[in-house]
Amino acid sequence: MGKFLLAFLLAAALSLHAQSATPSLREGRLEMNGASLFYVDSGGAGAPVVFLHAATGSVVAWEKQVPAITGAGFRFLAFDRRGWGKSTTGASAGTNAGTAADDLAALLDHLKIDRCHVLGTAAGGFAAFDFALSYPQRLRSLIIANSIGGMEDSALVQLGRRLRPPEFDALPPELRELGPAYRAADAAGEERWVQLEKRSRPEGPRVPAQPLKNHITLAALSAITAPTLFLTGGADLYAPPALQQFFAARVRNSKSVVLADVGHSGYWEQPAAFNRAVTEFLRGK
Repeated sequence: MGKFLLAFLLAAALSLHAQSATPSLREGRLEMNGASLFYVDSGGAGAPVVFLHAATGSVVAWEKQVPAITGAGFRFLAFDRRGWGKSTTGASAGTNAGTAADDLAALLDHLKIDRCHVLGTAAGGFAAFDFALSYPQRLRSLIIANSIGGMEDSALVQLGRRLRPPEFDALPPELRELGPAYRAADAAGEERWVQLEKRSRPEGPRVPAQPLKNHITLAALSAITAPTLFLTGGADLYAPPALQQFFAARVRNSKSVVLADVGHSGYWEQPAAFNRAVTEFLRGK
């Protein structure tokens, strides 16, 4: 009995330590044109890093990134894009949906932030590219993770159709976005991801995603001069490493990292490796 009690007490102590090590986030809302933008902010004096979630996520999906980012001395900031999580579109959503790039710029103004690092994963990468092209003067660095980027080039559109036929799109989100190695090894983690994915959109009819300010093309990427990290997974069925190389070849000041055996949700499947790649890149930028 003594050994079991000791093990229980040790586990409890470790759990309490982990909870205390996770920083609290201040919640806020930015009201604009009838829409309400929900955001979370760690505060602090570190350089701000804005996280833009996937179409299957919201601000709560970053629970494995917050301790690593703030522990490395950065300010963590994330918001729910309109129609996701706790953000609302407002009565004028059909005629004045705005863009995520403009929403981010407005949030930075609201928080009196001049420049920031931006990380976008999956569909969040579309908004990250759009912000980089729209507000280059406000960008410290750019990280595009596991994203097809919203590219409009006909060759890339056709490539996407070959990679993701209608049968693929009909699969459950966890089969499309979590790599098989992760699903085989961590059933509890997969279940938690599914829970958060189901919470990512409010009940009722879904509003369309916001439009982009720019036409995102391979040629347009050449205008990005900020230091850029492209990060994807070796088992990503959306954005395999070969696609990432198309992007990296157009952005002069860029580097690429591929996480082995990782699917479309690198931030969730291998958070330690993902966070290490991100923080190492951010230091000195």
